[in-house]
Amino acid sequence: QVQLVESGGGLVQPGGSLRLSCAASTSIFSIDNMGWYRQAPGKQRELVAAITDYGSTNYADSVKGRFTISRDNALNTGYLQMNGLKPEDTAVYYCHVVVRLTSRSTVDSWGQGTRVTVSS
Repeated sequence: QVQLVESGGGLVQPGGSLRLSCAASTSIFSIDNMGWYRQAPGKQRELVAAITDYGSTNYADSVKGRFTISRDNALNTGYLQMNGLKPEDTAVYYCHVVVRLTSRSTVDSWGQGTRVTVSS
């Protein structure tokens, strides 16, 4: 079991930057994969960026070149650096992790969400 606490959202102007943080509770269990999703008004939740335990990353086409996902395993914290923000990025952003309980089983956990609003 892992509890996720997100922070870093807010109101920014187009072209601005934000860094989202996702802090996981201390646990003896390891985190395999971490990702950031977002859900805009009237739309379904979509994957923004993901990072594996090996450090491999992938991004939605809409954010490539602007967003960077990273993780600090020592701090059990993930980050999403968002640069060049656009109004289309306005959404509630959710952290998601896949936690390994045993060699054969995993569970996933979601953060509470942090709101990002990009507007002039």
